[in-house]
Amino acid sequence: MIAKLNETPTIEMTGVTPVLPPAIAGRASEPTFAETALKLGGKSDEEVRRMGAVDKADDQVETMFRQQHQTANSPIHRAVWDTSVPVELFSSEPSAASPLVARVMRESLQIVEGHLYRKTLHDERRKLRAEVLRDLGDVGYWGLLVDQGYGGSGTSFSQFAPFLTKMAQFDPTIAGLASVHGCIGAVDPLQSFGNPEQKQRFLPGLANGQRLSAFALTEPCAGSDLTALRTVAVKRGETYYVTGEKLFITNVTPGRMIGLVCLIEGRPAVLIVDLPNEENDSFRLKQYGLYALKHAYNQGIVFKDFPVPAENLLDPGNGDGLSIAYHGLNRGRVALCANAAGTMRLMLANMIPWGRFRRTYGQAIQSRELVQRRMGHLAGLIVACDAITEWTAGLLDRGYRGEMECIVAKIFGSESQKEAAIELFMKTHGGRSFLHGHLFGDNVHEFLAPCIYEGEGEMLGMAFFKSLVKHHGREFFEPIGMALAAKGIKQPNMANPAHLWALKGPLMNYGKWFVGQNLHRAHYELPDMSVKLRQHADFAANWLQRSALEISGTMRKFQLKLADRQCRMAELSGRVQTAVVILCTSLYAARQKNGLITEAADTICQELRRRMMGGLPTDRYFKQTTALGSAVAEGHFPGLDETPQAELMMPYSTKS
Repeated sequence: MIAKLNETPTIEMTGVTPVLPPAIAGRASEPTFAETALKLGGKSDEEVRRMGAVDKADDQVETMFRQQHQTANSPIHRAVWDTSVPVELFSSEPSAASPLVARVMRESLQIVEGHLYRKTLHDERRKLRAEVLRDLGDVGYWGLLVDQGYGGSGTSFSQFAPFLTKMAQFDPTIAGLASVHGCIGAVDPLQSFGNPEQKQRFLPGLANGQRLSAFALTEPCAGSDLTALRTVAVKRGETYYVTGEKLFITNVTPGRMIGLVCLIEGRPAVLIVDLPNEENDSFRLKQYGLYALKHAYNQGIVFKDFPVPAENLLDPGNGDGLSIAYHGLNRGRVALCANAAGTMRLMLANMIPWGRFRRTYGQAIQSRELVQRRMGHLAGLIVACDAITEWTAGLLDRGYRGEMECIVAKIFGSESQKEAAIELFMKTHGGRSFLHGHLFGDNVHEFLAPCIYEGEGEMLGMAFFKSLVKHHGREFFEPIGMALAAKGIKQPNMANPAHLWALKGPLMNYGKWFVGQNLHRAHYELPDMSVKLRQHADFAANWLQRSALEISGTMRKFQLKLADRQCRMAELSGRVQTAVVILCTSLYAARQKNGLITEAADTICQELRRRMMGGLPTDRYFKQTTALGSAVAEGHFPGLDETPQAELMMPYSTKS
């Protein structure tokens, strides 16, 4: 549940694309499609320049990946635009952990469980005790994602992500700090972009927990809008001197290590910074009140001519330090979904004893349909998050960029956790939810804040849409825009023969695609599945194939004004994402042996389909979901037996 607050370069939108520093612009002399389209659409020169910079920066990030793993070849992109759905890429089977990794995970869980039992997890300020963090370091928790050659255990992300789910069942903050440290903190940038000397110098201390890490991007005037980035590093001799202010930095205290995003000669860069053990004239922390992240440290940092060795500069290989941020953020989004799956299990485990204890009109509320429906629906949300976590982690391990897929994980995980907390957990516990010491009352901000972490959901949804349509726009709409620009036509009129003649080539190419798409029948091959799950997979695969016409039609309808139609883009993006969740969840459940998981997957897929297409829930759905909830209330849902349950608050006597 813990992540960097509002720290992503893909959530502040001018239209649909993220705004990046102006220094990126001008790397290519030819204008991009975004620049041409926006200029024709009457946008200011400043906005045109920024949007063109975004296209160029995104293209540079793509070059970091093999062609078969780039966005245009990602599972979602292919499912929408190709002639068939690559079903095999929408599921991923986990591999068995090595004895070393299994031991680290087992002992890490035992440490947290022991501190919970002894009530020694937090200090007098309700922060995680330093002793807890040291104990975890001693058994290798902080080095899970560090290669063995540098003192870690070299855990694959496919093993790391579901482990976070288990850790979140005990303590979501500790699970989240593993993501902050290993995904968006200093570990991933060094592992992925550090040179051998930097790795040898920094990674051992990060692996054993001597140095915990954070990621410093946000500033008072700049978070997602990196055009406002003001922190600068000036090189004098063999040292960079940093001046500027950072805000909302999770896991930062004196003596820790940060990946610092700053401007060097006007361009974004990342420096690995060892913070001193005490504040001084060059480095101090800025305190503020924050409702979320109460068990971790989230503070601002103020630098004034703070020295950093020049050898600490990371080189991503393409000259753009923002690619480092993109890489870790994708991992952080998957970790967020994994954390949500564990946090929702914690909620469910604490709904069950209350459902048995609380009685109304002589009966325990666990026998009431509304409570049973809540438990059944929560089980469905958990299974869907498990499915998305396993799928996206596997894609990253296979080398995919995974930008769109990880956005799905972040949005679905955070929105599911929000729904579970408010609509299911709080309402079941009633007024006791707001007591001091109650899981909901004490953590409501923790449950809701992931909707903002790693990028606010709807804004990220538009970034998802932008990635989905970019290749299609370049193939069919860019030639139209270029032809109009060449002829100086700002408002094309299809009744004007001169305009038609100018567009004859591009329109003919698009016409061929359009006719072929109307004649096309969805093609895909599903594995062996139950009839119920196959119906969901069929629905999702068919819908994704048919969505190409609606998406292209939306682009055609709004043309140069599409960037201003944020509501339409967000709505259409949301339906594509929901279809992806349905497909992944049905494929995941088909491989499971537990009948409750299959039932939970079926019910959540029914609900997601209803939300996509409209309509009312059926009596059959209510009967199935309440039956599932009744079974869950008996404690049969997998994983709940090892999840801590809090004591009932303000119990009353049932005696007359």
